[in-house]
Amino acid sequence: MTGRFSFRRFLAVMVKEFIQMRRDRLTFAMMIGVPIMQLVLFGYAINSDPKRLPTAVLAADESAFSRAIVAAMVNSRYFDVSRSAGSEAELNELLATGAVQFAVTIPPGFARDLQRGDRPVLLVEADATDPAATSNALAALNTIARQSLDPELTGPLAPLRATPDPVELRIHRRYNPEGLTQYNVVPGLMGTILTMTMVMMTALAVTRERERGTMENLLAMPVRPFEVMLGKIIPFILVGYVQVVIIVLSAKLLFGVPIVGSLFLLSVVMILFIAANLAVGFTFSTVAKNQLQAMQMSFFFFLPSMLLSGFMFPFRGMPGWAQAIGEVLPLTHFLRIVRGILLKGSGLADIMGEIWPLAAFLVAVTVVALKRYRQTLD
Repeated sequence: MTGRFSFRRFLAVMVKEFIQMRRDRLTFAMMIGVPIMQLVLFGYAINSDPKRLPTAVLAADESAFSRAIVAAMVNSRYFDVSRSAGSEAELNELLATGAVQFAVTIPPGFARDLQRGDRPVLLVEADATDPAATSNALAALNTIARQSLDPELTGPLAPLRATPDPVELRIHRRYNPEGLTQYNVVPGLMGTILTMTMVMMTALAVTRERERGTMENLLAMPVRPFEVMLGKIIPFILVGYVQVVIIVLSAKLLFGVPIVGSLFLLSVVMILFIAANLAVGFTFSTVAKNQLQAMQMSFFFFLPSMLLSGFMFPFRGMPGWAQAIGEVLPLTHFLRIVRGILLKGSGLADIMGEIWPLAAFLVAVTVVALKRYRQTLD
């Protein structure tokens, strides 16, 4: 071998790498798939200015003025008046369960007080657990309330147009009055960190056995696939709970995040979420041929989980197809659960709509993992 650069040797090494890349199809697919997925998600799915947010209205005064305000809210495209509540208790329930983002209350005698120039109160309550989802819509409310009544203020009521605001708009930011982002982000980090660590660590479990040559010993043992899966998953469940304790203590002591609901309920529901992520990681470990592929598959799962779950961007601001994908991901439902329990004080009945999708996901992925598991080296 001479010290000079040899184009022939360089070409041989380069051809060898292309051949290796062709053989490792999964890695090549990840190299192409991840940039495409990022382009699609950031280009089409991410929207920091959500529109058509679900809104419930409690109208105790059915008048032309109240209808004009509701119509103007709908025309602004920020509000989608999809519910008509019959009582204040029903409004509170819709907000607590996350069924609506806003609750509008039009009090009795609204038209009478407006005609007298008494500036009637228009109450708008917002689910402010995610300040980014409500900030732009709330900022537009003052203009909506003022301009929506102009066509109705004619004749003897025309002088009311000259007043700064014919209606007193009261905005209540429920569950996060100050609009602090850490109230939304820190509880969300609990689910994000668990997703990243649980999927990644478990994905390496079986793959590591195969690379180290200890898979033969495991396969020679009289152990069923489900027993192997449980044996590898349960230790990571305990590690997950240690992470949760650290995050909850940090949220309370460092960031002042209120803990309104039951930590016991959160710890019970968390078993489903941790187990679901561990089952995903176990499935990846049965597919991947080496630890690099296991890491790549974990990242391919973690990226859409982080972007489409509502952790980084408002969930309701995404298009319908992106929301449909997000509804399949366990992180989406866990974020609603943890924010509901910590910030809203939600009980079991309030979060039941998010628990059953987690359970269904866990069952489906467990079945796939058990079918993928091989009791032989082939």
